[in-house]
Amino acid sequence: MGLKGKLISETEIKGCKDLFHEMFCEKPHYLPNVVPQTIQAVDLHEGDWGTVGSIVNWNYTIEGDEKVVKVIIDEINKEKRLVTFKAFEGHLIEEYKAFKATIHIENEGDNSLVIWTIEYEKQNEDIPEPFSYLQLATNLTKDVDTHHVNQ
Repeated sequence: MGLKGKLISETEIKGCKDLFHEMFCEKPHYLPNVVPQTIQAVDLHEGDWGTVGSIVNWNYTIEGDEKVVKVIIDEINKEKRLVTFKAFEGHLIEEYKAFKATIHIENEGDNSLVIWTIEYEKQNEDIPEPFSYLQLATNLTKDVDTHHVNQ
């Protein structure tokens, strides 16, 4: 496989798509209360919540290991319910020259579909594709949706 790649996940949600978008765009700091087993902290380092160019520090658990990554909010499109995070500091950068995660919510009939797209460039051929991060995003989607539906 090459050094660059793209992974995509689509998950149907039952909860409100606007609330879901708001959680990842403007209120990601609420995630540790919703999914503490996955997200331990989301701290604003620079800028304002829900603003392009803001820098956010994420503490999370993946495959049983606690990790930290610093991201910049690269893009927000409220009409398309889209947010893009670009990693620039932390453990991800040790393995990937570039790592960008986009969450986008589309209508599919009467339902809403959460689409995660992970674009990456590995530091070298020995680095695995980030399938575990796609699984984390899918699990996060399901857990946040369950939380919203049960509220």
